[in-house]
Amino acid sequence: MNFILKTKFFSWLNIIFTPHRSKIKMLNLILFGPPGSGKGTQAELLIKKYGILHISTGDLFRYEMSNNTELGLKAKAYMAKGELVPDSVTIGMLKNKVDANPTAKGIIFDGFPRTIAQAEALDDFLKDKGTEVTTLVALDVPEDELVIRLLKEVSHRAEQMIMMKQ
Repeated sequence: MNFILKTKFFSWLNIIFTPHRSKIKMLNLILFGPPGSGKGTQAELLIKKYGILHISTGDLFRYEMSNNTELGLKAKAYMAKGELVPDSVTIGMLKNKVDANPTAKGIIFDGFPRTIAQAEALDDFLKDKGTEVTTLVALDVPEDELVIRLLKEVSHRAEQMIMMKQ
């Protein structure tokens, strides 16, 4: 069944619920949408409501690279050459995060999977853990609203940088 909810930002949130199977004990959802669509905002609401782990690929990369982990160093090396980070590195980071949180009631995958290979790897990984993706959440925001949001974000970040230099 499909539900369309109006968010406080006057954008539309399309939520597509898949039936939960009784053997599934975790709520594992994939949250996707374009930059500025509110994935982080919606993730915060879902975390509060369900108490589940939020995994953002952007946050994973920043953590792994800033802490100079083995996978972070590999990612840095690819990025320094102007290359895309291979799926195996991204998937490794994701597995590490999930394995570091064994008591999680579920997981929000934010920005993952992005490729068919990543989707297949996620399915295999979750299957090995006795669970699966249970829900898919697609954020659909009009393009003009995305532009406004992204321009506000850039402006806000620029202000923060100026304040930090003073």
